[in-house]
Amino acid sequence: MTAVTRHSLIRGATARASSGDGEGSTQVHMDAAARIEGAKVFAVYGKGGIGKSTTSSNLSVAFTRLGKRVLQIGCDPKHDSTFTLTKRLAPTVIDVLESVDFHSEELRPEDFVFEGYGGVLCVEAGGPPAGTGCGGYVVGQTVKLLKEHHLLEDTDVVVFDVLGDVVCGGFAAPLLHADRGLIVAANDFDSIFAMNRIVAAIGAKAKNYNVRLGGVIVNRSAGADQIERYNAATGLKTLAHFPDLDAIRRSRLKKATLFEMEPSPELEAVQAEYLRLAASLWAGVDPVEASPLKDREIFDLLGFD
Repeated sequence: MTAVTRHSLIRGATARASSGDGEGSTQVHMDAAARIEGAKVFAVYGKGGIGKSTTSSNLSVAFTRLGKRVLQIGCDPKHDSTFTLTKRLAPTVIDVLESVDFHSEELRPEDFVFEGYGGVLCVEAGGPPAGTGCGGYVVGQTVKLLKEHHLLEDTDVVVFDVLGDVVCGGFAAPLLHADRGLIVAANDFDSIFAMNRIVAAIGAKAKNYNVRLGGVIVNRSAGADQIERYNAATGLKTLAHFPDLDAIRRSRLKKATLFEMEPSPELEAVQAEYLRLAASLWAGVDPVEASPLKDREIFDLLGFD
């Protein structure tokens, strides 16, 4: 398959897009046959660099500690979502598809699914060629492969770890599969500004899909006063709070989850918070009816002139 043909195939997902995802919207539409059934599905979003992968991986381990069978899907061309779970940069679904000239029937599960710490099954979806493709196609192909190989049938929890904070087009594709959209944010203006856009995106998707807003996970923050001000103004709620501990930073450098690090009272408190969050999500958090603010309102709310 030539590069031009391959790029055309990846672009083809947008050609089959649906305009039913919101006013003025042309976005990837999910085929009913691609729906993930039988598992609880969470899509994790947030400002770039805020710790979504660290949060997702530790949450996945916490679910396994509750006896659940977990699949984590990284949705980023960097393919480092599952790095601390597998101790490696796993090849992406797009990489392995390209290696067989996009003949998916030639792939085996072990070509693209890797077992990580705690038994978490790990998949890195990867991304389309820069500037040419659709992230929604990549997510769709990943779920299709998982279903073809019956890898979702015995799964209790699926965690999508999604790049960045631009929740439009293909980047919103995990929301088509998710039960709850979770937002990771720090207690600062930039994180909250990004979070506001994600709140709006999840609300838009909720009009046509089953996904609902679950809440915010406060990360890398001693306090949460700014986030609580935003919550009070919009109706959002905090699900968990993780401080800015050096052990969390070091865990990434050591290719380890927090559940593998040398114990300390501070770290044990963070582990307990992850276990509490996992138990809460498994039990079922009520959907949040939050109303996003206009950009100017966020500046006014958080004290900017």
